[in-house]
Parts: sequence; structure tokens; C-alpha cells
Amino acid sequence: MPVMTEPTAGNDRDFIQSLERGFAVLLAFDEERSNPTLAELATATGLSRPAVRRILLTLRRLGYVDGADGRWRLTPRVLSIGQHYTASHAMIELAQPHLLRLAEQTSESASLAALDGADVVYVARVPVRRIMSINVSIGTRVPAHATSMGRVLLAWAPAPRVEGVIAESGLRRLTAHTITDPALFRAALREVREQGYALVVGELEEGLISVSAPVRDQSGEVVAALASSTSIGRGDLEQLKAEVVPLLLRTAASLSADLGHRADRRPGSAARDGFY
Repeated sequence: MPVMTEPTAGNDRDFIQSLERGFAVLLAFDEERSNPTLAELATATGLSRPAVRRILLTLRRLGYVDGADGRWRLTPRVLSIGQHYTASHAMIELAQPHLLRLAEQTSESASLAALDGADVVYVARVPVRRIMSINVSIGTRVPAHATSMGRVLLAWAPAPRVEGVIAESGLRRLTAHTITDPALFRAALREVREQGYALVVGELEEGLISVSAPVRDQSGEVVAALASSTSIGRGDLEQLKAEVVPLLLRTAASLSADLGHRADRRPGSAARDGFY
């Protein structure tokens, strides 16, 4: 599937299409194309071979890719992009001890994620054991509509953001349990707001259970989702609600306090209340 997408502001004089194309080529490197040819990158991005060649040569000069025998690979320099993001976001550094404590208390993986388009992106994580068939690490993207983290982040998002995710994702069915009806999805977001956390069972992957709570900044904005994950057979839903959810909510509140959020402030009083 081509990586290239139409820019949201195609007629904007400030939009630099060459920069978009450069990122499209970088993002075309993945598990299936870890050492691709120029032709494979052209197919993946929808760009012409001459355009891809110029981009690769530029990226090689900058030190982000290298090539030999007709194949290309990313260099370790690309990691510096994510490193700069981590260094510039105090939330990630502040989150680590909270994630570690939650993982120790629950004996399950603890994660922090942010919303990016129709996906949630893992920005911090303390793994305990492998419970998903997909490889979860910092930077991993998963569909927002089928995850507890996405539900939390969307429950307090403004209406255009919610409707944009519904339109972009199409609420694609990932398992037999995935909510694919827009009305039911909006109802699920209302429930998240009412109870203060999200619990999703088997919608992203069969057997996966995840529960998430909102993390707020000084203004009261929900800026991240804190999650604990387990699997059916390892966790009982009622026990999870009784034991893990309170721990999760306390941890999210503690991290929010570190970010400057006042617990006595009504959620949304100084920030948007979201769509629901």
C-alpha cells in the first residue's frame, strides 16, 4: 500500500512537498522492507524511481540511509529523531517511575501512548512479558479505535478529531469483537468519559485485555493515556476492575500531578471538555 497521501493543505504555499516525499521514503522502511531496492521503495511510496533515487542520495548524504548492491537500509542516525522527541518531552521522563511501579504492582506491562492521526503511538513502556503477537516497542503504532488507549484519548477529544478518526480508520474490523459501527463507537466513548477509564477486550487482538486512564497536563488537557495490558486466562475481568483499575487511576492521577494538574480542578474546567 503506498505510503504517500495527499496533503491536507495541498494549495498552501507554505507546504513543502519535497519534505513530505522525503518522510514518505523514510517511513517506507519497515519489517517487510528492511533492506529494499529503489524499485520497491518507489512502489511502496507511489513515487517515480528518479524521485526516490534523488531522495535516497540526499538522505545518504545526510547520514540517514546507506546503500550497497542495489539495496538500501536505514542507519542508526534515524534513532536521533525519536531521541530528540523524548528529550524534549518531560512527560516521558516523568512517566518512567510511574510505569515501573504500575508494572511491579500488577505484574503486567505498563504503557504510555499519545494520539497521532487515527493511531495511538507508544511513547513509553515497561514490558513484563510478551502478550501480543505484534512487537510492541517505543514508536509502535496501533489503531486508536480498537484500543483502550485510543478510547481514552478520543473520549476527551473535540468532535472534529473524533469524526476524523472514524473517517480515516473506517473503524476497520480487526477481530470479531472490534466495534465497527460509528454510533456504537461514540457510545463507547461516552461510557469512557462517564466511568473515567477505558476497558477493551479482544478488539485489537483476540485474547488481549487492556485498560487505560487519562493523563492530564497543567491545563487539564488529556495529553496521554496510561495503560495496563494482560491476556484472557491471565486476568479475570471483575478482578481487573476491582484491583487493577484503582491502581491505574491512582498512577494516572499521580503522573498528572507531576505534570502540574490539580486534582481538585474539575476535568475540563480550564480546557476543552471534548465531544461527549
